Amino acid sequence: MADKKVKNVFRQGAIPSHFIGESIYKHQTKTSIGAHNIFLGQVRADIIDNKTVAAIEYTAYEDMANAKFHEIREAAFEKFELTCMHIYHSLGPVKAGEICLFVFVSSPRRKVVFKALEFIVEAIKADVPVFGKEIFEDESHQWKVNS
Repeated sequence: MADKKVKNVFRQGAIPSHFIGESIYKHQTKTSIGAHNIFLGQVRADIIDNKTVAAIEYTAYEDMANAKFHEIREAAFEKFELTCMHIYHSLGPVKAGEICLFVFVSSPRRKVVFKALEFIVEAIKADVPVFGKEIFEDESHQWKVNS
């Protein structure tokens, strides 16, 4: 981890569709890539105790979380033949229906991107200290429990 700079993966608020589209567009010049795979995490309007989730407010221990994202990134590059990878996670409030996590992997071969993406997303959910407070339509709230 000492030789590669830890990147800040966090963006304030929802991740807009134009940002995702631009990320894809930028890869058209990388002609050694044969496959991309994308995971988009979206806030659900879950109903909990007869109350509907209107948004999730994300917080994190940012330095620790960025270091963990970096570890996951490096492990994925070591384990899979990836050309590139991008991870972005929201901080602050994200409304139901909006994107809060964007993971984008590229490789010369298609099978690699499927396996790599699952590995990365599962590691993020298990190991990264990002916390979500569910905000209900009545403005009450509770801490989210990942499932």
